[in-house]
Amino acid sequence: MSEYSYPECKACDGNGNLLPLSDFGSQGAPIHYKAWVCSDPDCGFNIKIRNGDVYLNEPIASGASHSPRMR
Repeated sequence: MSEYSYPECKACDGNGNLLPLSDFGSQGAPIHYKAWVCSDPDCGFNIKIRNGDVYLNEPIASGASHSPRMR
């Protein structure tokens, strides 16, 4: 078994695990565990924090059309 284990997703009865995602703030500071998403693509459960508010089950985009911003 791995040193790390992730919680089972209750939305899909444990078919997937909740995986933590991090991001960067507008000033470039890291924001750890900003979102948790289910590893089962058929489930799609997610919980996100944005500006201090908690959002459940927002639509998930593939990111294929995203273009990185120039720095």
